[in-house]
Amino acid sequence: MKFNETRSPVSFPVNIARLPQKGMAVVVDADAAQRAALAEAHDLVSVERYKADLLVTKWKRNGVKVSGRVQARITQACIVTLDPVEATIDEDIEGVYLPEDSKLARQGFNAAGEILLDADGPDSPETFTGDTIDAGALAEEFFGLAIDPYPRKTGAAVASSGDDDIEPIESEFQKKLRLISKKL
Repeated sequence: MKFNETRSPVSFPVNIARLPQKGMAVVVDADAAQRAALAEAHDLVSVERYKADLLVTKWKRNGVKVSGRVQARITQACIVTLDPVEATIDEDIEGVYLPEDSKLARQGFNAAGEILLDADGPDSPETFTGDTIDAGALAEEFFGLAIDPYPRKTGAAVASSGDDDIEPIESEFQKKLRLISKKL
């Protein structure tokens, strides 16, 4: 990960050059300022709790694997009434990082330089430069994917002109993204 990008409110840089053989445990327990920044970044009313328990280990020859779990308690605005809706997030995390110059990192490309993706297959490894990755930013990505895009308070209904109830329509892209994130 390049650090000239926008930094995550729960950023936790890990120096992979000093990674122990058994791996390194990383715990990100967000304080009040970090939770407020997460709420703002993800358009939430509030984040009451955020904790990521991760293990960063060496992977293959020169890669790094981050695995673990992110748990959070959040409050969103109902899409119908704008009343607060509480939700709990509990997601498994797994990500693989490879150096930018690694041969394994280039395996997903064909001869024309196009990226080949398999929607049902595992995610492609992320690449990084230097000797640092941001384990906290990966946990935030999984947190963001777990947030309900259409929170609705129990019993809230959209007023309609007829007898038909209007439901938010999920695009094909949103369905695939939701299914992929559940597999992770």
